[in-house]
Amino acid sequence: MKLSVTRDSLHSGMGAVSATIPTKTTLPVLSNILLEAKDGKLILSGTDLDISVSVSIEAEIETEGSVTVPAKKFAEIARELPAAPVHITAEGVEIRIESGKSRFKLFGLPTEEFPSFPEVDSGDSWSMLASDLLELISKTSFAVSSEESRPILNGVLWQLGDGTASMVATNGHRLARLTVPLEGGGAPEASLIVPPKALQQVGRLFEKEGEISVSRSKNHLAFRTPLRSVYTRLIEGPYPNYEQVIPTDNDKKATANTANLAAAIRRMAVVASDQTHRVRMSFSEGTLSFRVQTPDLGEAEEEMQVDYGGEALEIGFNANYLLEVLRYMPGDDVLIEFKAPERAATFRPAGGELDYLCLVMPLRLLD
Repeated sequence: MKLSVTRDSLHSGMGAVSATIPTKTTLPVLSNILLEAKDGKLILSGTDLDISVSVSIEAEIETEGSVTVPAKKFAEIARELPAAPVHITAEGVEIRIESGKSRFKLFGLPTEEFPSFPEVDSGDSWSMLASDLLELISKTSFAVSSEESRPILNGVLWQLGDGTASMVATNGHRLARLTVPLEGGGAPEASLIVPPKALQQVGRLFEKEGEISVSRSKNHLAFRTPLRSVYTRLIEGPYPNYEQVIPTDNDKKATANTANLAAAIRRMAVVASDQTHRVRMSFSEGTLSFRVQTPDLGEAEEEMQVDYGGEALEIGFNANYLLEVLRYMPGDDVLIEFKAPERAATFRPAGGELDYLCLVMPLRLLD
């Protein structure tokens, strides 16, 4: 194998693939990246067996071939190389890298040891606007659970059907759901549970312009554009019936400026308990009051104007959950709907321009 590539392209490609490489593995070849020189491109691939990533960059190919190279060291070399063309030569498992007056030699592993990527071309395939898919990911995946006791909640539910695509994530205390129209059709009716790490890779690797092709086999999913691919194993099992926890009878509504509300909660969170992060919120005519009391630390109070005309009500929330929800809430104002101090509250963009809903379970208030 013999080729030349720009330093910036190599650095960018390595940055895209390196995040997939496991930090600890009992299979040495998984610490390597597969380099393939063919068809005028250098293809870089990495995998942890659950998620696989492939990126193609422009290159001048003199001799086609393939080799695996230690990912961490190769990425560090690519980052530190001078701004000059990079010449890569490989014979067997020996890789030589030259740029300017810099010379490196690394030893890889045989390409036969590198795992093959999943076959996902035989199943369903459809396309989505990249902007829609990336928005689905960014506005929901933050809410997944990190607890290993309920592994099904460690995934994001992706529902397809009726000309729409929805993603839902929850950890049992908060929930985020976004629905967007599916342009062009072609998608099957399906409920897929996707690892959030794979969706984060999609969010990192793909641009917002154009379309992303999605293919599905029985237990794998592939996201592709002409130059980039992400493959992931799906999480198997039934996802909980999240719809039954979304209240339909919340009769109290408050509208607040999203940025002002988030700023007030951040200030209150400074004094909130490190264990519960509890913030007391009191709604009354036109006003929302905040109060935090933490034994042995102190207390804080604040109030802000809101559009609210219902009965006075006090409710407690985990400040961190509220801040996450508000961080991803589009538009200037947020609509908060609730019924009682022990019932879940929902948060939506006040303008209604997006079919986006977040839910936060309240915390019990201590007098």
